[in-house]
Amino acid sequence: MDKRKLMLLLGALVVAIGTALAARSMLGGAAAPVAQAVAPPVPQGPKVMVAQRALPVGTIITQDALVFQAWPKEMVKDAYFLEGKVDVNKLLGTVVRFPITAGQPLTQGALVRPGDRGFLAAALGPGMRAVTITVSARTGVAGFVFPGDHVDLMLTQTVQPVAAAGETRALVPLNVAETIIRNLRVLATDQSTDTEVVEGKTVVKAFGTVTLEVSPKLAEKIAVAEKLGTLSLSLRSIADNQSELERAVASGQVKLPAGASKEEENRLLTAALNRPIDTNTTFQTGGDVSRFGTKAMVRPAASAPSAPRPALSAPVSMGPPPPPSGPSVRVTRGQTTTVEQTKY
Repeated sequence: MDKRKLMLLLGALVVAIGTALAARSMLGGAAAPVAQAVAPPVPQGPKVMVAQRALPVGTIITQDALVFQAWPKEMVKDAYFLEGKVDVNKLLGTVVRFPITAGQPLTQGALVRPGDRGFLAAALGPGMRAVTITVSARTGVAGFVFPGDHVDLMLTQTVQPVAAAGETRALVPLNVAETIIRNLRVLATDQSTDTEVVEGKTVVKAFGTVTLEVSPKLAEKIAVAEKLGTLSLSLRSIADNQSELERAVASGQVKLPAGASKEEENRLLTAALNRPIDTNTTFQTGGDVSRFGTKAMVRPAASAPSAPRPALSAPVSMGPPPPPSGPSVRVTRGQTTTVEQTKY
């Protein structure tokens, strides 16, 4: 191959490389506008009410469970709740009839309103029962308990000590307060599951009864506790429920199956979050609160019967004399002098 052909071949190679680079640059520049053109369109329809989080069956609707979101106009159904056409305050306290995923629109048939037939049964979890207790402004947290809250149940009673046989002294009664059940979900107050909201603020109303969600065994326990003393409510923090749930998952008390879907995990965690707890209960007595209270009831031990005294005519063995325990004293009787040991 001569020199002329070699130069022509190198020139053609250089032209080919330049053409490839130019084509690549042109294709890369055209791809950017295409990527920007396929951005998802923003819905231009009305705003409908959707679930802000997953709502399992029996969830009591609260303010943080709902949010309005723009929805395509052609996909809006007549059963949806539209912004400006629904009073959100009237939906608070209603109960979810079937599971609703996060972001799913709520329909009118998905909620059971207070007073509707079966609304309380829909609020109960599987295997749970509803019991109602009587409270006052003092024992009911001054009306600051609302449907969907979680409370602890305390029992306050006065226990009268039992005197031992033959005992005549007066025994001081023992005042005791104990937390018998923790993490009970409030279903309703005074046969109502709704809350009144005026100008965006929840109105606190006094109530005389509270309906709680319990297991059948705990329902029996509460029935007996009402006969023993006074029942009081202690409002729980949301952070307490979450921390206890995390401890239960870490300790293995709540087991999430492998390969479970997100909806199934949420259902199991929600059931564990609403589970009442009646173990490791705490108590306080009068002695724990005040130094003048009775801390414990201790029966005095019965005194042991004394041994019968021997008869005076019977010989009594005195045994060896005890060792001297005091100073010695010289005693003189006539012409005889003896040394006697004294005792303290």
